Amino acid sequence: MKLRLTIVLATIFCLMTMVSAQTNAGTPTEEKEKNAIQSIEEESDGKVKMKIPDDILELLLSTPKTEQQRQGGNHHRMQNGAKRTGYRIQVFSDGHNPSSLQARAKARGNAIVARLPKYRGQVYTFSRSPNWYTTVGNFSTIGEANAALHELRRSFPSFSSEMRVVKSAIVILK
Repeated sequence: MKLRLTIVLATIFCLMTMVSAQTNAGTPTEEKEKNAIQSIEEESDGKVKMKIPDDILELLLSTPKTEQQRQGGNHHRMQNGAKRTGYRIQVFSDGHNPSSLQARAKARGNAIVARLPKYRGQVYTFSRSPNWYTTVGNFSTIGEANAALHELRRSFPSFSSEMRVVKSAIVILK
């Protein structure tokens, strides 16, 4: 989003500079400012028209392509793959003590990856105000998800009561 805003602002600045330079060539400074403003007002009829190259326009108007971008982030890199409905294991969900929620959610995911490296790249931490969540895995079937839930509960008994299978958009890793 910051990149898009930067591109838009840079484009507007360049266009304004070009219009001002073209309109004011060869006139004194005070007269140039007056002529630029007047010409913009007269030519635009109160409407700003911008010509933006197609590639920049596509970048500005495109929507985020992954769940992690829509939901606020993924603290492990996710490989590109096809999306479909499936299951994940929710290992953290909390809305109390907001100042430490994000750190606690990420710490939970890091602990799982440290002990079970096969889930590297499949730990998703995101926020839906006021709660933070951490989910693990990309399971196509409920059976796969339940087997993983059982494994995670054995590996992490201290927070096993918080774990549950949730329906989610999953990524089929390639």
